[in-house]
Amino acid sequence: MGTDRTGESGLDGTSLLPNPIRRPLTRCNAIVDMSSALLACPPNTAWLVAIGPLTNAALLFATFPPLASHIRGLSVMGGAIGGGFAAAPTGPTFTTAAGETKPRVGNFAPYAEFNVWCDPEAARSIFTNPILRPKTTVITLDITHQALATKQVQEMVLFGTSGDRSHPPELRKTYHDLLMFYAGTYAQVFNLTEGPPLHDPLAVAALLRDHPDNDVRVDFDDRGGERWEVDVTLAGEEVGRTKILPASAGTLVPRSLDLEKFWRTLDGCLARAEEHRKGEAG
Repeated sequence: MGTDRTGESGLDGTSLLPNPIRRPLTRCNAIVDMSSALLACPPNTAWLVAIGPLTNAALLFATFPPLASHIRGLSVMGGAIGGGFAAAPTGPTFTTAAGETKPRVGNFAPYAEFNVWCDPEAARSIFTNPILRPKTTVITLDITHQALATKQVQEMVLFGTSGDRSHPPELRKTYHDLLMFYAGTYAQVFNLTEGPPLHDPLAVAALLRDHPDNDVRVDFDDRGGERWEVDVTLAGEEVGRTKILPASAGTLVPRSLDLEKFWRTLDGCLARAEEHRKGEAG
């Protein structure tokens, strides 16, 4: 959290979000509320998308085990494989405790992506759950670091593919502010100079992998059906490292995606959100 230009508490990265009109709810239980929301959906229809540390997701399935069978799928933004798993830049090399120079794998730590590193036990409980395993998609840094917001993408985010290119709509400007907030860090620390990568939207886009409308569907490459057994290192220098082994009924860990279709779908989502906002204002 930060402070916006009005002096009110706001979200780091933009000052364009409106101030809240109600106080935060304090009598909620996140685990119970997630369970209630998922069970309110018919079996095999609801997806859970985890875009942060997996603590709450792990507690959810440990507290309410039948939910693993009830949901249609789980999409996780987290983890990093490295080792040439995908054609994605991961940053400069680093020196191990033994003095070896190795290619970087993670973002927060040399071997680990932040969401998994933050609670590796929770991540392991999710990835090794036998019921969740075949219905889980893991969107790792190996694929998010391919989705770089280049100058062309930044223009698309601000203005769309048509219309006035001098005054971007406030909703698009807000999204652009948030997108660019860490651009300098990615350029300086990870040498991602073409533009910052997108992370969380790809975990949402994974739900569109089987969408019947080709204009909406986002195509992810699993090399014709690759599936993996996913595990996490819990101790030592490599704590939080994501490890995979081939498994016939395992988890989907895509290696790449059709970026052109992804950006087109993202632009369509921003356009629909913009129209909805206009409708509410009118």
